[in-house]
Amino acid sequence: MTVKSNALGQRADLSLFLPNVLERKLPLVILLHGIYSSHWGWSSCAGAHLTAARLIAEGEIPPLVLAMPSDGLWGDGSGYFSHHGKEFDRWIVDEVPAVAKEAGAPISDTSPCFIAGLSMGGFGALSLGARFGGKFQAISAHSSVTDLRELDQVVEESLLSGARREMDLEVLQTILTNREMLPPTRFDCGLDDSLLGANRELHRSLQEQGVEHVYEEFSGGHEWSYWERHLEDTLRFFAEHLS
Repeated sequence: MTVKSNALGQRADLSLFLPNVLERKLPLVILLHGIYSSHWGWSSCAGAHLTAARLIAEGEIPPLVLAMPSDGLWGDGSGYFSHHGKEFDRWIVDEVPAVAKEAGAPISDTSPCFIAGLSMGGFGALSLGARFGGKFQAISAHSSVTDLRELDQVVEESLLSGARREMDLEVLQTILTNREMLPPTRFDCGLDDSLLGANRELHRSLQEQGVEHVYEEFSGGHEWSYWERHLEDTLRFFAEHLS
């Protein structure tokens, strides 16, 4: 789908997976992509819709809707927070669920909502999930960028220009600032991933601060085959936290 976003003041893209069921008011899972990618990433490169359909058919997870939005298509990656006059965070948190519902997805205003992502999308999922904890029932992230200063080294358009709050830059500070409203949270990283050290440090810091979470490590690197495989962990985790 292509829609006009008020939060962005421009067009934005969204892919949806709708299960073949008659139920209404299904859970909504928002999947965020990484840099250089768009709304097609999760489905085209990781078969997210196929994984969801298979787990639903096997009875491992309940029927649910996947919303896979673009990040707002700013530069090499928006970082999923507000800057340059565009509210990339509000596009994801407020508009994506509304657009999915208007498109005919079997969800309602009271449907449980979850957020997950990979790489830059992992940063987005952890940050937005913490900042808007009242909107999400659980958070999951894969191979996450944990500090935007890391991301800034591999993108052409800097996300660090202008004044930035520490909580805009660091997942740890965002979580600690919003820890009282933090939904159930998990994240993982591959043993051959260049971001492994940063994810281990985030895990260690959260442990020291007494922030409850789940952290896992698996074989693999910063690659689509890893994210395709471990999306199953995310969807099962979300199924466990349906109220």
